[in-house]
Amino acid sequence: MGQSVAFDQCRSLQGHAAPLLELVVRRKRDTPRKPLGQILLEMGCVTNDDLLRALETQSRQVGFLGDILIARDLISEDHLLAALARQYNTSFFTRAQPLPDPRLIDRLGVHRCLQLQCLPWYRAGDVTVIACARPAQFDQCRSELEARFGHIAMVTISEGDLHETVLKTRRNRLKLWAETCVAEAESCRKMHTRWFGNVLCLGLVTLAVLACLAPLTTLLVLTLVATFFLLINALLKIAAAIAVHTHRTARGMPIAPVTQLVRQRKPVVSILVPLHNEPLVVPRLINRLSRLTWPREVLDILLVVEEHDHPTRDALAACKLPRWMRVIPVPDAPLKTKPRALNYAMLFARGSIIGVYDAEDAPEPGQIHKVVRCFQNGPPNLACVQGVLDFYNPRKNWLSRCFAIEYATWFRIILPGMQRLGLAVPLGGTTLFFRRDILEALGGWDAHNVTEDADLGIRLARHGYYTQLLDTVTLEEANCRPIPWVKQRSRWLKGYAVTWLVHMRAPRQLWDQLGAWRFFGVQVLFLGTLVQFMLAPLLWSFWLMMLGLGHPLHAQFGSGVMIAFVTVFLLAEAVTISVGLMALRSRAHHHLRVWLPALHGYFPLAVLAVYKALYELITAPFYWDKTAHSDQSAACDKIRVASTCR
Repeated sequence: MGQSVAFDQCRSLQGHAAPLLELVVRRKRDTPRKPLGQILLEMGCVTNDDLLRALETQSRQVGFLGDILIARDLISEDHLLAALARQYNTSFFTRAQPLPDPRLIDRLGVHRCLQLQCLPWYRAGDVTVIACARPAQFDQCRSELEARFGHIAMVTISEGDLHETVLKTRRNRLKLWAETCVAEAESCRKMHTRWFGNVLCLGLVTLAVLACLAPLTTLLVLTLVATFFLLINALLKIAAAIAVHTHRTARGMPIAPVTQLVRQRKPVVSILVPLHNEPLVVPRLINRLSRLTWPREVLDILLVVEEHDHPTRDALAACKLPRWMRVIPVPDAPLKTKPRALNYAMLFARGSIIGVYDAEDAPEPGQIHKVVRCFQNGPPNLACVQGVLDFYNPRKNWLSRCFAIEYATWFRIILPGMQRLGLAVPLGGTTLFFRRDILEALGGWDAHNVTEDADLGIRLARHGYYTQLLDTVTLEEANCRPIPWVKQRSRWLKGYAVTWLVHMRAPRQLWDQLGAWRFFGVQVLFLGTLVQFMLAPLLWSFWLMMLGLGHPLHAQFGSGVMIAFVTVFLLAEAVTISVGLMALRSRAHHHLRVWLPALHGYFPLAVLAVYKALYELITAPFYWDKTAHSDQSAACDKIRVASTCR
């Protein structure tokens, strides 16, 4: 009863904004304020014991007392808003208020408004009224606001009302920002032009003409190119394996462990989880995220869903989400990509660390603790922490087994080896954590790139930042059906091509930013991968020679040249098997070793994928071929969902 009376009394202050504004402008900035906890006690919103426990928690975390109390369901947002209005001797606004002047918002910039959690509302004489969702931080941005607006007066507003008001007034600006926040020079958004498709078509036609006019010469040149990249790729795998083995010998761990240094206050961590047409995944996703042991008061999970994805939104509405989970609908637009959704959701995130999970992920419960310690103990240029990805359904069929072998090799040998060799690390699409200030400075993700993760890894390296591989595992679903696998891989390969083309627009600048060694690594990783899959049929022809069926080049160039080709080919095959054995050394992966020879039937699927990607580069470079997830992972969830969903 006391809570309702107190709230109604504060709400009635809204009708008396003018006297309050005069009081706010004239009040001395050093006037002592009554503590928020004391006000909440006087309002009857909390008990002494609850408040003491919340204050003790606040001493260990980087967070606000009000957020802690809300996360524990001890107070409502309305009561917090009323208490803040009392504390700062001002009024408060709600979404029922007349909409703010959009010209004032544009003067500050809608993106900056969300960063500061301050919304310029209207002018009252020579005073600009600023609605602030974080009044405790208002003095930190006061000088910036006064420089733009002159005299200002603060009123409080809830975070939810501020966000909804921004969407009502500047929704289109936010949509545009999410699509164009990366600098044009580092984005692929200009590649949709007809000119780009015409150039690719001209190149393919030229190659076909050369093949008709000089078939043997063309075959030799293409075979030399394919063999060269095959050799370089094999040498890179060997170097990565040696680097990982050396680190194991020295440290006993394949990936850098997290050390325990001076204890620091726990920061707010925001996790972005994009979903698209995945209603069946929703209950399991909520349960898996609920297993995270990071304190709820500093955990901010944003479930990001397209505005018109009604099946997924209905599934989310049917679940009772905890206070630390929010649904972020992404406004509809012709461009529907994961990076666009991530950019949009980041605008509403609270954390200083931004993480990304996929909808089917099952992260280790203590994963965020490891990530935060890694950031706290890392160097100032540590911008990203990448976890290890593995599968919870590797025994489904031969395709899932081969997929698991490939992932084990990539995340346990290749990526850690590249990091220790000093090469730029292409990121995976999930279990990624970023320092928010660095991510925003780079403009977030390229909304038009279908492998936004690999692209962002290269952009981080170009700007002098560091990515750390971390020994923490997230399980996800292996794509175990051939057609969806080809679609998924074609998107990845198309993104590799786009990423290489974007960063090679200015090769000299890329060389200057990365240095010769890392520039070489980019060529091997992106261009080399594409060339190997595109020209793989030429390499497979060496099997014909070893079976005694001859080879088109043998008669013209003799046995010496052909033996050299075959030697490189066999060396690459041996390296693939050996690195695979090394990656499968853990007990959980022992059963996959006998399936290593099956990779000879697995990688040809990528040849189909690369030609599909090449076609889409010409016709639809931004088309996002969404990976469909099955409902088979329900078997791995032992926690019942009945307690979560109504």
